[in-house]
Amino acid sequence: MIGYWNGPLGRAIRRPSAPVTYGLIALCCLIFVIGPASGLNPVYGTGDELIAAQRAYFRRWGVVPAELFEGSAGSALTPATALFVHGSWVHLLGNMLFLFVFGVMTEERMGRVQFTLFYLGCGYLALLGYAAANAGSEQSLVGASGAISAVLGAFLYLFPRARVTSLLPFLLFLPLRFPAWVVLPFWATLQWLAAGRAGAGPGVAYLAHLVGFGLGLAYAWARFHRPARVKPAPAPAPEGENQP
Repeated sequence: MIGYWNGPLGRAIRRPSAPVTYGLIALCCLIFVIGPASGLNPVYGTGDELIAAQRAYFRRWGVVPAELFEGSAGSALTPATALFVHGSWVHLLGNMLFLFVFGVMTEERMGRVQFTLFYLGCGYLALLGYAAANAGSEQSLVGASGAISAVLGAFLYLFPRARVTSLLPFLLFLPLRFPAWVVLPFWATLQWLAAGRAGAGPGVAYLAHLVGFGLGLAYAWARFHRPARVKPAPAPAPEGENQP
């Protein structure tokens, strides 16, 4: 699924300035390019030497659930550092596309500081939740998917009627436009089904996606929900006075 947003009646909305979103994208891309996963940095060598460097790199900067709860300060920081590390070009580009599509409007609605804290906090908690549910795992977990899933959850609450263009494989990748309240719950359902499937594949943290999505939706509701005001009934006119 990829998409863009526009008005509920199809009118294009001015694309707002989003320096935090663009900065996060640039930082993730820079870290990936200079790291061993991109294969572009000759410092890490080639072949088996490169593979060994990648494993060491992911273990150092990614979340290893079995090590996270040992109490060391270094392990406690890994859910934050892992948000900026990606395992492959596909992993990076997919995450950055979703961040670009859904992060811009969410950032403008929240404001730069709030959006930054929201992104980092929800991303950290999403990875922490995954690690807690898989406390014995020795596998490294990297990527911004938990934080970006939180952005999707917030977007769903803030802009439920925004139109999202989706490419659906079972419909021959025809571009179809649906409101966010249809597309994003459908995406979350796919994550839930994948998380419950045995042997879903190493390195795919569907549970982190679900935790992040739920956190983002809950935060947006708590922060931006405005209960409807009930207008007080007009006071009855005193007896003997003419009423309009």
